[in-house]
Amino acid sequence: MLPNTADPREIPVLAARAEELGFDLVAAGEHVLFGSPTANAFVTLAAAAATTSRIRLVSAVTLLPLYPAVLAAKMTATLDRVSGGRFELGVGVGGENPAEYAACGVPVRARGRRMDEALPTVRAYLAGETVTVEGEPTRLDPLPVGPVPIWVGGRSEASMRRAGRAGEVWMPYLCSPDRVARGLRLANDVAAEQGRPPVTGGLLAWSAVGPSRAEARALAVGTLQRIYGQDMDRIVDACVPHGSGDDVVARFTEYADAGAEQILFAPLCAEGGQLAAIEEVGAALLTRTHRPG
Repeated sequence: MLPNTADPREIPVLAARAEELGFDLVAAGEHVLFGSPTANAFVTLAAAAATTSRIRLVSAVTLLPLYPAVLAAKMTATLDRVSGGRFELGVGVGGENPAEYAACGVPVRARGRRMDEALPTVRAYLAGETVTVEGEPTRLDPLPVGPVPIWVGGRSEASMRRAGRAGEVWMPYLCSPDRVARGLRLANDVAAEQGRPPVTGGLLAWSAVGPSRAEARALAVGTLQRIYGQDMDRIVDACVPHGSGDDVVARFTEYADAGAEQILFAPLCAEGGQLAAIEEVGAALLTRTHRPG
């Protein structure tokens, strides 16, 4: 995960280094208002695309209910073309800060409905099909793109069911491996009912790397409390990998065993510490990948 509050000049550097280290994905999230300066995922990932050639780009997540559906689809198609077909659209409903919905003129209580209405429109646009606008079938002028996978973010049962109906990946956050396994089962039950292919498990993994497990844990608790404005003691112990790079990667394997095939490492670190965290976890991943047996 690229840091939302980073100096924009750091984004191309971090993305390029992640690609050099062998990571498969680089991701960015977004908010309109969230208590600290936060960038837009489409723009951030366009900057990342400029200095990379292989790594896939994932919005984690685009707050789809805040966009007109066709505009989100056009931005998705544009970024996919700019990146040479490497973009994957992650979507979520947000709602932690109702002020950002009010600022965009969207009722926060309508976010789930707007998401469910937008996803078929986005899919139809990307496929070059007729879409429905104000109840009327309308032929738009979509940009030619290949298939763009859709990741559905969230921890709620609604997100699991939404992924089964309309996504390729279900991506929870701040949850235990057991919750990943249970949520993925529900998403795939829904997908089977809809006659859709199975949903892949993902995870947005807030993680803290530090000189000791105690220091990494304190960093995780303090940083997440500032982000979410609530006590994070129990959540960190159950749901946030922390410790050395090896400790974090070992915890990742537990999530992988639970079905999370694609894990976004979201480093919790002091300002300017993202590159060091990426380096340490990247090295631990390489060591584990190339370990005999």
